[in-house]
Amino acid sequence: MAAATALPPLRRVSISELDPDQLPVPKIRTDADVEYWKTTQGYQDYGLFLRRLSEAVVGRFLPCPDPQDEGNIAMIRLLDTLDSWIDEIPPLPTPQRFGNLAFRTWGKRVESEAPSLLANLLSSSLHPAIPFLAPYLATSFGSPVRMDYGTGHEVSFALLLLCLTLLRFLQPEPASERELVLHVFVRYLRLCWQLQDVYRLELAGSHGVWGLDDYHFLGYIFGSAQLRDQSEIPVSSILHPPLPPTNLYFMQIMRIHEVKHGPFHEHSSQLYSIATGVISWAKVNSGLFKMYEAEVLGKRVVVQHIPLGGILDWQASATNQGAEEPDDTSPAADHTLVSSTRAPWAAAPGLPTVRPRRQHPENATREVTVPILERQGPIVAARMPLGPTASTSLRYSGVASASIPGPRAHGAARR
Repeated sequence: MAAATALPPLRRVSISELDPDQLPVPKIRTDADVEYWKTTQGYQDYGLFLRRLSEAVVGRFLPCPDPQDEGNIAMIRLLDTLDSWIDEIPPLPTPQRFGNLAFRTWGKRVESEAPSLLANLLSSSLHPAIPFLAPYLATSFGSPVRMDYGTGHEVSFALLLLCLTLLRFLQPEPASERELVLHVFVRYLRLCWQLQDVYRLELAGSHGVWGLDDYHFLGYIFGSAQLRDQSEIPVSSILHPPLPPTNLYFMQIMRIHEVKHGPFHEHSSQLYSIATGVISWAKVNSGLFKMYEAEVLGKRVVVQHIPLGGILDWQASATNQGAEEPDDTSPAADHTLVSSTRAPWAAAPGLPTVRPRRQHPENATREVTVPILERQGPIVAARMPLGPTASTSLRYSGVASASIPGPRAHGAARR
C-alpha cells in the first residue's frame, strides 16, 4: 500500500506557529472571497487531505479490523460521548415538522463544552491549539440556531480532522488515514443520522431532486474510492437494494431509502443518472471530486459559515503568491454579493438538464445526463493509482436484492 505516499505529504504545523490573534472565524462573505479561498494554503491542504483519505481506502471494505491508532480511538470516544448526550436531551413534544427545539440545547452544549472535550482528547502539549480547534467541533453537527444540517457542517468536521492531522495528533500515514475514514468518519455519519432522525433537522440548502444528497457528500467520495479499482461490482448495482454495508457509497444509498419513499429515479435523480450513465467507479470518483469542489466548496451559501484562519492558513499558498484578498468595501465585492443571491445551483455549469419524469425506471434510462462537472482543474492536480484491485464480487439474488460476501482479507467485524 505504499502507493498512497505518491501523493505529496501534508505539511506539519507546530504549536509555536499559532498566533492567538489569528483564531479561525468565518471569512467568506462574497463570491470573491470564495475564489480567494481557493488560492489559500488551507484550501490546498484540505484538497490534499481528501485525496490522501480517498487513496487510503481504495480496495478496502467494511467490516474492517478495529482501529489501532490512539488518535483515531480517542476521536471515536469523543463521538460516543456526543451520542450519549442525545439520550440525556430527548426531543420535546413540539409540533414543528422540522427542527425539534431540544436540538438547540444539544447544540449549545457542544458549543459550551467543546474546549473541555478537546482538552480530554488532546495531550497537554497540544492544549494551546484548543481555541483553534473548538470552532470546527462546534460547527460540525448542524446549526442550533437554524436547527439544520448540511454539507457545510460536514466540511467543518473534515476540517477538524485536517487540523488534528496538521498538528500530528492524527497521523498522515495510509493505515491511520484508512482508519480515519472507515472508523472515525463512519462513526460521525452514524451520529449525524441519529441527530437528523431524533431532532428532525432541517435540510440546510437542499437542492431537492437536483442535489446529490440532502445532507452529506463525502461518504460518496470515499465510497466510490473504495470501489474504484475493481470491476466486479458495477456502478448500476445501487439500483438493486438492499445493499450490503460494505462501503460508504452503499451505506449512503441505503440511508436514502430509509428516509425517502417513491421511485429512486424521481427523488434522487443525480444518483440515478450516475448509476445509469457512468461506466466505472474510477470515473464516478473523479467526477464527484469535481462536483464537490464546484457545488460544495465553490458555493458561498454553503461555506460562508465555516471558520477559517489559524491552523488553516488564510494566506495565499506558495503557488498563488500573486493572489490578493478581496476588499469587501469595493464596488466589485458589493456586486458579487448581490448577484449571488439567486439559487446557488441555478446556473451551475455541468449540472444535468434531465427533469425527473414519472415513468417506469426501465424507460427512464433512455435520456440521462451524467452530473460530472467540468472545471479548469481538480482540487489536487493529479490522482495517483493505489495498490491492488479489490476482488470482492456482487452477486444478485433477484432484481430486488444483492449481496456481497464478507471481505475475508480484512479480519474482525466492525465495531
